[in-house]
Amino acid sequence: MAKKVPIDFVDERLNQGLAKTGLRFTAQRRHIYNTLLQKRDHPSAEEVFMRAKAEMPELSMATVYNTLDTLVKCGLIRQVTHDRGPTRYCSNLQKHHHFYCNECNGVFDIDVDPETGEPEFHMPPGFTISHWEILFRGVCPECNAKKNGAGSSRS
Repeated sequence: MAKKVPIDFVDERLNQGLAKTGLRFTAQRRHIYNTLLQKRDHPSAEEVFMRAKAEMPELSMATVYNTLDTLVKCGLIRQVTHDRGPTRYCSNLQKHHHFYCNECNGVFDIDVDPETGEPEFHMPPGFTISHWEILFRGVCPECNAKKNGAGSSRS
């Protein structure tokens, strides 16, 4: 479901992120970032392009790719890769994991309790973890409902 994100919030977060890398604020960057914040469904670059272009027709695919790369480098979004599928983009910067639906290829956030959500790793001596991610696979509620002949349960 799309949610309305206050433009002041978008501008402030974007300005802070761009300042870290010395890049400037542009209307295109603002629009693409805002598009990602409106719906947390892990869109591909092509999906971001289609959504953003609906309100900014002059937007090019190259601008979307460049902006997504910039937003990742600024720490405003994350890249989410899934097997051989297209790279997707996640605007949720809270600690969380991902659930991949085997039926519809949807990617869903699985929130964790910040106090107890991190697994305890026992790495062999000398190993340093720089990043970890727990991946869940299965079938989402909407696809389960379709399989069982019931109506949609996703909003």
